Amino acid sequence: MMSNKKSKTNLKTAGSSKNSIKKKINIIIDGKSIQVEEGSTILNAASTAGIYIPTLCFHEKIKPHGACRLCIVEIEKNGRTKIVASCAYPAEEGLVVNTESPKVEEIRKNLVELYMALFPYNAVIKRLVKKYGLKETRYRKENNYCILCGLCVRYCAEVKGNNAIGFVGRGINKKVTFIPDSAYFKYCEDCMECMDICPTGVFPSNFGIERIPQVSSS
Repeated sequence: MMSNKKSKTNLKTAGSSKNSIKKKINIIIDGKSIQVEEGSTILNAASTAGIYIPTLCFHEKIKPHGACRLCIVEIEKNGRTKIVASCAYPAEEGLVVNTESPKVEEIRKNLVELYMALFPYNAVIKRLVKKYGLKETRYRKENNYCILCGLCVRYCAEVKGNNAIGFVGRGINKKVTFIPDSAYFKYCEDCMECMDICPTGVFPSNFGIERIPQVSSS
């Protein structure tokens, strides 16, 4: 009787192991055939293959949001093409991806020019400014350093589980702030991890707490 129970247990374990093996899918990125696990995003697949796609608001611990749009790529599926955020779009069998198509480069260049007006000294932006040969920006320079990507807000909610910061206001008045005011003293004083992941190096808030933004062109 005991041996029968043992056999059933072994069969169950073997079945579980089989189910835990993820299916592999094949995609093409920039002409390179890549095999990745089902459930991966295009950004994950590209990273695995050593193909660089710029990002500002991506963090491996947080659900992809695609706010900064720098990670856009052009995909071809069923004979049709479209622009998608690679950090959030799932890799699919037979998908063809172009990370630097003319459409992608035009949109990304315009985004970089916009970000030049907001935070010109970010390492990713500096690299792209050099790549596109940009000298000036057509956009009004604000240097407020917050691009409202929500990385800090989502990190606090999804990773820390505190929901101590969030967005307030609308349109041009939208900003990141501590919610409620007491949250800073309750959760944030001993944490500050959101500041370390901010892509622009500054954390605007209703408490006036800021990190010194990048001010060197070197």
